[in-house]
Amino acid sequence: MSANDHLIADIIAAQQRLQDLFMQDRADPLFDSNLTMQQLKVLMLLRRLGDTSGRELAGLMSVSLATLSGMVDRLVAHDLATRTEDPHDRRVRRITLSPHGRDVVDKIANAGADLQLRLLNRLSESELHAVRDGIQAMIRAASEEAAPKPQRKEALGALRDD
Repeated sequence: MSANDHLIADIIAAQQRLQDLFMQDRADPLFDSNLTMQQLKVLMLLRRLGDTSGRELAGLMSVSLATLSGMVDRLVAHDLATRTEDPHDRRVRRITLSPHGRDVVDKIANAGADLQLRLLNRLSESELHAVRDGIQAMIRAASEEAAPKPQRKEALGALRDD
């Protein structure tokens, strides 16, 4: 194994240990809710997409419109989502997070932030710089990984144009 391979293995092991330590704190909001996995998925999609149609949401969830309608009915009944008529097409229903639904999703998404803040406050300035630099490097690498790749046809066309 190369030195980089050893370092990567050490980083992955340390990250797993840190995740294990955070698990209990981060799981609390999930255990406090009575959401099913499907309902949680709907809420997360609504958080990401914002206002969306029932048909689009059903497609993303890979469920029938009738199945989605039942899930949304329960979310609306618990004041986690709202359903409104589309202003451009009365046949279409738009679904969005209610303010309470946004609070629930934010609480789940941000679980562990208080613990993380307490831990970061225990680090020295030089350790904080190292953590910040490491996270920024991971963000850069993840952004490069997520960048759209040129399609094969576009790449071949660009080669022919030169």
